[in-house]
Amino acid sequence: MELQIYQFIILSTLLFLIGLWGIIVSRINFIIILMSIELLLFAININFVTFSIYLVDMVGIVIALFILTIAAAESAIGLAVLIVYYRVRSVVSLTSVTSLKA
Repeated sequence: MELQIYQFIILSTLLFLIGLWGIIVSRINFIIILMSIELLLFAININFVTFSIYLVDMVGIVIALFILTIAAAESAIGLAVLIVYYRVRSVVSLTSVTSLKA
């Protein structure tokens, strides 16, 4: 059974909507927001790779590799900020983040 292009597009759309829903609904938990951003980036990668294979072009795969690199850096920096914030405040909640000053 061969997978068609529309199946990948439906999968990508569902992942994107789940990630968007996670960002909109869960405004208090920083870890869920980070995971939702990762889902958004993964959905975009699926689209790039799908159309790259469909159009027989390597540009989409190269862009997907760059997006994976950016996603890894975003996760590392986000978790580092979360750890420092937890050490200072002893709580991981985005409701009190608005009280931080530069």
